[in-house]
Amino acid sequence: MGYISIQFNKAKGSADTGVSDHIERKTVPKNADSTRTCLNRELVDFPDGVTDRTGAINHRIRTAGIKRKITPDQVRAIRIVLSGTHEDMMKVQDEGRLNEWCADNLQWLHRTFGRENTVSAVLHMDEHTPHIHATVVPIVTGERRKAKKKQQAEGKRTYRKKTDAIRLCADDVLTREKLSAYHDNYAEAMAKYGLQRGIRGSEARHTTTAQYYRDLKRQTGELEANVQQLQTERQQAEQKLDEVKQGIKSEKLEAAKTEAKAALVAKVGSLLGGGKLKAEREGFQQRIAELENQNARLEQYIKQMECEHQTQCSKFGEYIDKVKRYFPHVDKLLPLIDFCRNTLHFSEQIIQELCKLKKVKLKGDFYSPEFNRKFHAEGAAFSFEEDKSRTGHFRICVNDIPLVQWFRQKAHEWRNGLGITTQKQSNGMKI
Repeated sequence: MGYISIQFNKAKGSADTGVSDHIERKTVPKNADSTRTCLNRELVDFPDGVTDRTGAINHRIRTAGIKRKITPDQVRAIRIVLSGTHEDMMKVQDEGRLNEWCADNLQWLHRTFGRENTVSAVLHMDEHTPHIHATVVPIVTGERRKAKKKQQAEGKRTYRKKTDAIRLCADDVLTREKLSAYHDNYAEAMAKYGLQRGIRGSEARHTTTAQYYRDLKRQTGELEANVQQLQTERQQAEQKLDEVKQGIKSEKLEAAKTEAKAALVAKVGSLLGGGKLKAEREGFQQRIAELENQNARLEQYIKQMECEHQTQCSKFGEYIDKVKRYFPHVDKLLPLIDFCRNTLHFSEQIIQELCKLKKVKLKGDFYSPEFNRKFHAEGAAFSFEEDKSRTGHFRICVNDIPLVQWFRQKAHEWRNGLGITTQKQSNGMKI
């Protein structure tokens, strides 16, 4: 039996456009399958004149009848992600119960937060596990929860606000007690799908998209090491196979020579009729039989080695395909790796850390091909950064600026330290 998955997040400010773009797929994340994006759908109809999630949030706040001014940093909406354990959600989908699951989630949202307050609910089918992004505007009625506690602590107040006032207050909706109750109620609604409430007080946390990509980047170095190991094993297998084939050729040649000699001896023996020649002929025939058996075993061994070689090549090809599919930036990092190894003379350990897209602080003298000299630096933070001007490409940066620009700054500092200034004149440079 699997577990429910329910997450709450506050959306502050006048717009939540970044999350809206993600939910409505105006920006497609890397972990989404674009061929399945067409299966995503909006479960809540927008009011007349409203075309997107952000507009629906503003429309609900504008038409709710709120009298009090809303501050710029006030929470305008609550983001809720509803799902379950991957295996159980795939079972719901395979059994054709996904529409029923969506309807039950929508009923739970309406019952818990109000139909008018549930302004958006989008089913995502193009990621690993089907899930719903719901948006709730925290419109409540009555006196603020904190004001009630203050009244109980200080006694009767001289002025009492209206208890039926309409307010925008996420704090009243997301109290610790209510959050616990939301998990309990949602688990009851999802019990029919084999989903139950998680363990109370569990330290398990949802893996965010950003953390997912950080983990992938950390694994890049390990993948490259595995690829190199596979290449080495493949070369060793090919070398061993060549040696075996060469040995078999030699054995066959020797066997042919021996057979020819035995035939000659047999012919001479038959002509002469000598007992000694007959015995030698039988010995040669026995030796030929042994060589034939050995040759058969060698041929069987060759077939076995060729089969293992083909299997390793197939696995290696599949591994390379996966690396190119899920880590397309690996090819882009290879030129940077060669430059760091051959020009900057970085150690393998430093290059491995850079391939994990980490910043590595170094000190020492660094060679610039442009100026044909070395520049000294203390605590320079080297890193591989994505080139914003060229999608999918990377470049070497030092202290968050491109390496070429950093070398030019160091050259400028070096000239200034020597008191050298350059001025453009018609007949060249002036020092």
